[in-house]
Amino acid sequence: MLRGRFITIEGGEGAGKSTNADFVVEFLKGRGLDAVATREPGGTPLAEEVRSILLARRDETVDPLTETLLIFAARAQHLAMVIEPSLHAGRWVVCERFTDSTFAYQAGGRGVDRALVEQLAELVHGDRWPDLTLYLDVPTAVASPRLAGRGLDRFEREDRAFFERVRAVYRERADAYDRIISIDASRELARVRQDIHAAVSRFMESS
Repeated sequence: MLRGRFITIEGGEGAGKSTNADFVVEFLKGRGLDAVATREPGGTPLAEEVRSILLARRDETVDPLTETLLIFAARAQHLAMVIEPSLHAGRWVVCERFTDSTFAYQAGGRGVDRALVEQLAELVHGDRWPDLTLYLDVPTAVASPRLAGRGLDRFEREDRAFFERVRAVYRERADAYDRIISIDASRELARVRQDIHAAVSRFMESS
């Protein structure tokens, strides 16, 4: 049996990751592929509990290293219970966020040493990187109004400077890795999906 493919959807808050992850899954299923949608932090009952801890607003300051270790702990469980078994069974996995998010949010946004993130990535998943990453790029000034009217979690409540640092690292990684396709997600949804459709189609043709 052929191994499945691992596709991740990345981007800052308000980029449309969930909506477009669902679109990718439906597109793959329409091509006759067995596809599963998942997310990080989360994807398993235990990892979802860690997600709740990470996103909860609290009076206590969360140390950036603590945050990073919790994310990788949830990722290890997610990989063991969902991602790896699915890929080995020939399923295509479409995941909202993976380690690119950790570089962007924890290294870029929080200032955690990138070398440490690299070491944790090597420990937790080695060479298991996404086969394709769709980075939904949205300027902070465009993304912020999209969050209006909903209860904001601990990350969504960060200031503009934090999200500018996050975006800068995402864009840097998109320039550095061929697997990462940058898509202008500030446009209307139909145009964003046209680009996603084209990117996934090209990937499937080359796989």
